[in-house]
Amino acid sequence: MPLADAQRWDNRYQSDIRDSFEHPRHFLQEHAYLLPTSGLALDVAMGLGGNASFLLQHGLHVIGIDISSVAIQKAAARLRGLMPVVADLTDFYIPPNTFDVIINFYYLQRNLFPAYAAALRPGGILIFETLTQEMHAIHAEIEPRYLLKPGELAHAFPTLKTLVYCEGWQEPRTKHPRAVASLVAQRPVLPPEEG
Repeated sequence: MPLADAQRWDNRYQSDIRDSFEHPRHFLQEHAYLLPTSGLALDVAMGLGGNASFLLQHGLHVIGIDISSVAIQKAAARLRGLMPVVADLTDFYIPPNTFDVIINFYYLQRNLFPAYAAALRPGGILIFETLTQEMHAIHAEIEPRYLLKPGELAHAFPTLKTLVYCEGWQEPRTKHPRAVASLVAQRPVLPPEEG
């Protein structure tokens, strides 16, 4: 586990007195009608569990993964039924054909894209949103590897069916404008075998 990353996030979650990471993302709430009301969900880079809480309330069982033990402890203390995992996602196995829902908000690890697609069960839903290179207009210090290229997310999951895609500056719901790409995609349901 990259110790520096874990410590950085532990410090951030420890010092965030507003608990600003405890609220579900708007894109998830807006597209909840596409989610199943039962099954198993994976919340990648869960943080304090705002999205996990939303999924639990929606009727899903939720495994939440994060590198920060502080975030995991806070989320687990707050969310009954959460299955929390402290893990380094750069060295983590996601089993295929396991999840009905996978969500990934504001975390970019491109080599996980094929694993996400394979980990969904037929009919499973992927909800993904993260920052794009347009963020350099206001935050030049962000490392390019953490930012999606224009149109990149639209083509990142060729085996999934895109249900919703948008890219650009979010409506200013907070004081912090964000340039993002957002996706809802579904693993196709296998046709019945002819016999």
